[in-house]
Amino acid sequence: MEKPLLPRESGQFIAEQSRDVFVEDEGVQKVAEMLYGLQHSDELTASGWKKANPLAPAPTSDQALNWVFVVDTMNFSFWPEEETQQCEVTYKGTTYTGYMTLCAAITRAMEEGVPITDPKYFSQMNVEELGRVLRSDNETPMPMLQERHQVLTEGGRVLLEHGGSFRSFISQAGNDAQKMVELIVQKIPSYRDEATYEGKRISFYKRAQILVADYWGLMAARGQGDIINMDWLTMFADYRVPQALVYLGALRYSDTLMQALKNGELLSSGDQREVEIRGCSIWCVELIKDRLHKLVQERAGQPCSVNSVIIDFYLWPYAKQHHKEMAHIPIHHTRCIYY
Repeated sequence: MEKPLLPRESGQFIAEQSRDVFVEDEGVQKVAEMLYGLQHSDELTASGWKKANPLAPAPTSDQALNWVFVVDTMNFSFWPEEETQQCEVTYKGTTYTGYMTLCAAITRAMEEGVPITDPKYFSQMNVEELGRVLRSDNETPMPMLQERHQVLTEGGRVLLEHGGSFRSFISQAGNDAQKMVELIVQKIPSYRDEATYEGKRISFYKRAQILVADYWGLMAARGQGDIINMDWLTMFADYRVPQALVYLGALRYSDTLMQALKNGELLSSGDQREVEIRGCSIWCVELIKDRLHKLVQERAGQPCSVNSVIIDFYLWPYAKQHHKEMAHIPIHHTRCIYY
């Protein structure tokens, strides 16, 4: 079978062919200007990682690396069937929804003495045990428990075959971000986030790239973030960042797509429109990054170190913070293990 295009090339290919999603040049410029104004703030650095992940264990321990693996392996599909019926997890007095319910549940389990970050345990835990770990405060459970169990136990078995920890597994790729993504995708089936578009195999590798980015963020917090090729990574094609890009005018949906989303139509994984939303988001952020680098070069006469990961680390919380203002822009809904 032909090898799929890599995420950046996939994004460009999709954006050039897309029928329902369009990258808007004026909006790209606007977002680049917005980021230019933030370039000296903490919001545009890898150290913003800990702020975005307040529930992660202290970065000094290898347990924190396993925590990141457990969370990123199950990091998909948190949107509720009904907005009023959200899975919620309360930890230390704060109630979390969405992705943060997973982080809170894993950290809560650690405090309860469940060895949830030990691959020996999570490679063979049963569905009921995982259900207890991920239990919700209310009647609405976290979606896709069976799938989360399947991918977590599979991931644990792979770690056991490669030294028994995420650190020993990922060290096989040296300190090269591209090699890390390739290793994860090659060894762990649930990370193979691929599709076919206009007759071509394409890839997004959202969770594999997040896993590498989180590893980088953790190592940077330890003062060991000298990972090369971070520029190879793209944004993480999910359902939250595209909404922010549409809100900021950098992406535009066709009227028919916008109407389908407003009607609550569920898009299947690999659907032409779903692929276009994800691919055009990747290419849009690449263009924003290039434009930002150009602005910094022209105005400050110096190179810019902001990469697509850092832009994503900024846009995702931005979308969460401004969710009320962008409520009129629907997120697309796809139930799958990739995002």
